[in-house]
Amino acid sequence: MKPSDQSKPAIGSNLLAWIVFALLWLLAHLPFRLLLLIGRGLGWLFRVGLKSRRQVVRKNLTACFPDLDHAATEKLLKQNYRETGMMVSQTLRTFLNRSPRYFKDLKIEGKQHLQNCLDQGQGVLLVSGHFTALDVGGRAICEQFPVAGVYRPHKNAVQEYVVKRSRLSYAKKMFSRDELKGIVKHLKTGGIVWYAPDQDYRRGQSIFSDFFGIPASTITATHQLAKISQCKVIFYAVKRMDEKPYYELSLSKPLENFPTQDVQTDIDRVNQGIEQMVKQAPSQYLWLHKRFKTRPPGMDKFY
Repeated sequence: MKPSDQSKPAIGSNLLAWIVFALLWLLAHLPFRLLLLIGRGLGWLFRVGLKSRRQVVRKNLTACFPDLDHAATEKLLKQNYRETGMMVSQTLRTFLNRSPRYFKDLKIEGKQHLQNCLDQGQGVLLVSGHFTALDVGGRAICEQFPVAGVYRPHKNAVQEYVVKRSRLSYAKKMFSRDELKGIVKHLKTGGIVWYAPDQDYRRGQSIFSDFFGIPASTITATHQLAKISQCKVIFYAVKRMDEKPYYELSLSKPLENFPTQDVQTDIDRVNQGIEQMVKQAPSQYLWLHKRFKTRPPGMDKFY
């Protein structure tokens, strides 16, 4: 689907949403450093105002980094909120500033691994995690390779229109999480699909797999997609930095002996790979998410 194929929500019945969008569009065209400064301010507001979520972040950090003392955990919590605020401003720039120049210039370490797969007509599933610079990494890889994305549709019509239209301006295609047949077909024909399987989804087949030593309900789609399509699986890491070029992007070699016949082994491997990415930038992971909400039978609630 091209951006022009998506029907535009009526302005009259969605006036407030369109006004908000117009303001966000203006913000997206501010200088990058100013956007980051605004993002830091948003992070402070989130930390002060969202008390219940603050407890979620603290619980996640305490469980995943048990060797940190209280002071170190609180410092990491503050850093995470700062990064989460900057996630908002970074995403605005990614979605609403159409200039591709900056994203095309970002260096992606290991990009030859992806190019080799393309040259061989081999489909690739790019596996990443929900990091605060996730959408920057998504646009950077899409500006340099013909990559399709997987996303969760939004309930608000204007938000869905803006987000999908923005992503389709640089992505090859966009698939909703439920479009498994379309994703498989794309992979089988040598396409690239970017995918983040590290959230506690209520829909789809899931199993428990350790994430930082804690059982986490994890969707099995990575194993299933690789098995059905015979695609390669590559990890894609995204890290924000304070100095130019501001982002560190890297692609792993294709995973060897993946998939296997054992779904548990494969999903454990996926979670371990994402865990290693988190350890490279622990303050930039989306700890606001209730990753351990679903518990194995007989275990107490996590949150």
